[in-house]
Amino acid sequence: MRSILVLADRTAASPARLETALSLARAYDGHLSVLIDTPVARYMSVDAMGGSYIAADAIREALERDDVFAAEIKERLAREDVPFDVMRGEEEPVDALLECVRLSDLLVLSHGCDFAGEVAISAHVPVLLVPPAAGAGGLAVPFERACVGWDGGEAAAVALRAAIPVLARASEVHVITVAEKSGGYPSTEALAYLSRHGIKAELHEESRVGSTEETLAATVARLQGQLLVMGAYGRSRMREFLFGGVTRYFLTEPRAPALLMAR
Repeated sequence: MRSILVLADRTAASPARLETALSLARAYDGHLSVLIDTPVARYMSVDAMGGSYIAADAIREALERDDVFAAEIKERLAREDVPFDVMRGEEEPVDALLECVRLSDLLVLSHGCDFAGEVAISAHVPVLLVPPAAGAGGLAVPFERACVGWDGGEAAAVALRAAIPVLARASEVHVITVAEKSGGYPSTEALAYLSRHGIKAELHEESRVGSTEETLAATVARLQGQLLVMGAYGRSRMREFLFGGVTRYFLTEPRAPALLMAR
């Protein structure tokens, strides 16, 4: 996990993302890339006749503001002990992130990010979501207690493989299964895989109380898990949107721990 990308902006959640990404870069002797995005298409308007107009002055001002912000980030990071670079984007956030994340090992976003789920299934890179509870100082890395949500499916397996560098540094690793998929890999295989990487994990086979996601959340809370590793959208996004699901629940639950998602 040597190449870490983080999205920086002027929102209240941005400092926690940046501090978390810095901590990860230090812990894994990595390089930090910071993306500052100015989606210029938002400054284009279309009239009733179908003509389009570009608010050139507004675009120029927005770019200048973000250039100043980028310079501030560079000055801030120059005082740290982590190699870094600052990138500028002008696309919509998802497109800008997908372009920049191609050679990254991890993307750091914030819990509650509207496009986190879309990026997680499109980028083919694990996404770490920093919860509000982390505060401006970000997440403490490495994690003491990490949990893995396991249902035997492909997405869960992808997430588990992606999380090995993080899980290897955790003091405790707990694999939690509520309902494995028919035909999926059993939870014992997940434990065996972890053991091959020198990671000792404890298995928790939980009976469902309420929904699967509620049972998983309650178990993570009982174990005082600081991180939950999970597959992103084990079933179709449309079904998740219509009927709910584990991914949607944890993306919208404000009390969720830090999430590491992959697909």
